[in-house]
Amino acid sequence: MSFRISIFFVALLAFLIASCSPEHSKIVIAEYNDAKISMDEFEKAYSKNVGGLEAAKDDSFENYKNFADLYTNFRMKLDDAKFRGYQNDPALTQELLDYKKKVGASYLLEKYLVEPNIKDWYEKRKVEVRASHIMIRPDSTGEAGARNKAQAILDSIKLGKTFEEMVQKYSQDQYSKPKGGDIFYFTAAQLPFEFEDACYKTETGTVHPQVVQTKFGFHIVKVTDRKPRVPKIKASHILISYMDAAGQVDSVNAKLTVDSVLAELKAGKDFGDVAKRYSDDTGTKDKGGDLGFFERRMMVLEFDEAAFNLEVNQVSKVIKTQFGYHIIKVTDKEAYPTFEADRDNLKNLLKRSRYNELYSGLISDYKKEFNYNLNTNTIQQMIGYNDSLIIGGELKGLSEIGTSTVFSFAKHNETVNDIYSKLKTDTEFTGKKFNQDFINKGVNKYTEQLLLEEKALSLEKTDVQFADLMKDYQNGIFIFKLQEEEIWNKVKIDSSKLYGFYEQNMQKYKWADRVGYTEIYAKKDSVIKHYYSLLKSGVDFDSLAAKTERSQLKEKKGKYDLQVVGSSEFSKSVNNLSKIGDYTEPIPNPGGFSILRLDIKDPARLKTFEEAKAEVSGAFQESESKRLENEYIDSLKKKYTPVIYYDELRKAFNHNNN
Repeated sequence: MSFRISIFFVALLAFLIASCSPEHSKIVIAEYNDAKISMDEFEKAYSKNVGGLEAAKDDSFENYKNFADLYTNFRMKLDDAKFRGYQNDPALTQELLDYKKKVGASYLLEKYLVEPNIKDWYEKRKVEVRASHIMIRPDSTGEAGARNKAQAILDSIKLGKTFEEMVQKYSQDQYSKPKGGDIFYFTAAQLPFEFEDACYKTETGTVHPQVVQTKFGFHIVKVTDRKPRVPKIKASHILISYMDAAGQVDSVNAKLTVDSVLAELKAGKDFGDVAKRYSDDTGTKDKGGDLGFFERRMMVLEFDEAAFNLEVNQVSKVIKTQFGYHIIKVTDKEAYPTFEADRDNLKNLLKRSRYNELYSGLISDYKKEFNYNLNTNTIQQMIGYNDSLIIGGELKGLSEIGTSTVFSFAKHNETVNDIYSKLKTDTEFTGKKFNQDFINKGVNKYTEQLLLEEKALSLEKTDVQFADLMKDYQNGIFIFKLQEEEIWNKVKIDSSKLYGFYEQNMQKYKWADRVGYTEIYAKKDSVIKHYYSLLKSGVDFDSLAAKTERSQLKEKKGKYDLQVVGSSEFSKSVNNLSKIGDYTEPIPNPGGFSILRLDIKDPARLKTFEEAKAEVSGAFQESESKRLENEYIDSLKKKYTPVIYYDELRKAFNHNNN
């Protein structure tokens, strides 16, 4: 065979081998009976076990091997659970159903209400918008009249009237009107959502094409600027007040002073030192003018606009506000946080502003989806029979309306009996008077709860993540029941077995050197010295110890149980005494003073069976559990004959190494 043909043959062979290699995810790392464990399944399980993909990639081959053993055992246990019919066990099925409803309701709100909205805000809050508006409030013509008026103004702007002209002529926001309707810079979650949303959808320099309604009225909105947002800046300032020392306004002298201050700064003087000498802001001058970090709209507009336009270490020109003349220096800027770092803050913003509105919308959607029907006549009958009854007592009119429907949807039909049984056991309602407000509140609460649970029951079909969560929980309760049947219920403890285990392992159960002692304790130095002199004159130690001022030792008259030497400073001090009955000089300690007497020294020794019984019992149960676990695993291996392809694990988390 020529060299060229050899090269071609080797290349062809390599191509054929590569072509026949399975995709990485389909590599079989273990098999048993007719089941196979793929690389994809192994990698997902391993990543979940160690806390993420990055941690899994960095782990060792030995850890992969150990986990493959454990995971194969786990899979065989699940097959054994299926063989035993756990999937048809009514108690386990009910437990899974209860978990699905409980967790599913929270999952729905988190994933489909909270998460998408905070992610939307996170992206929007990277930008700050500046806008102007014309506001029309409802008057005697009502909302319809106000909307029509706003629409007419917007139509005029579209036909050529200037926005600014319409502001001066029609806007009812007296704060922004003198400034051409300008409401300055803002970012998402600072203003009413409808207003913000319109602004973020509108190009800079243009007017939003529709009238915007908020709780304040109707708005015509123009976006005048947008730029990347700096969440917070840190700045220092020097304030020169308009007021002179006599409390009189002297803006001319104030302007001369601030100009001279600015000249010193331009000459290179330290900003902090200059602030300490000149600033009239008593709250910051001793800190060199430091204001700390602050966000947009926390300072007056002129100050805010100047400060947020500065770069770090840049000093402003003289800024005039209602308080006086300012010179500002920006000393730091906060970077935009990651989504995970900002998650809790965004959640809090959502809870304080839009959550209730969004929640109501979600519940409304579910009512339509499940054909919800509320019977207001039944509610009125309930109230008619029981007006002013204290919730928790016997409900009147049950024979007439007990089985009447209060609300229904899907397969649910909640009757008067059902609703009242909930009300009288709910601490939010029990003990309150039976009236329209409380009944409506209760019906709404149970409606929302049941709608969320109903939606959760079908969530596995549409949400892979939730389906995986439910599968994990089902696997967990199956494994728990297997452990219960094969291990925990089989661990039998009796005294003879425990004693035999103790005899085999008694060297593990030891006491270190211990001491027992009694304390005379007083809070004052003079008192403890007096007690010490009484002891020296022959007064009984126990009679003085009984007077202890340490409340938790009153009943025990100052006596301490045996303590391991070195476990406390007291035990060390007592252990240094030569013989039983000796006592220390007064010892200062937190809160007072002590005299300690040595009562007993117990040298290091093996524990008796009775002393070690609790430890022996725990160790014996653990030992028996391990033995029974190993026996169970061995029985599964005989039944399923697993094979683990350890060499394939070298390819784990290395998708380029097939």
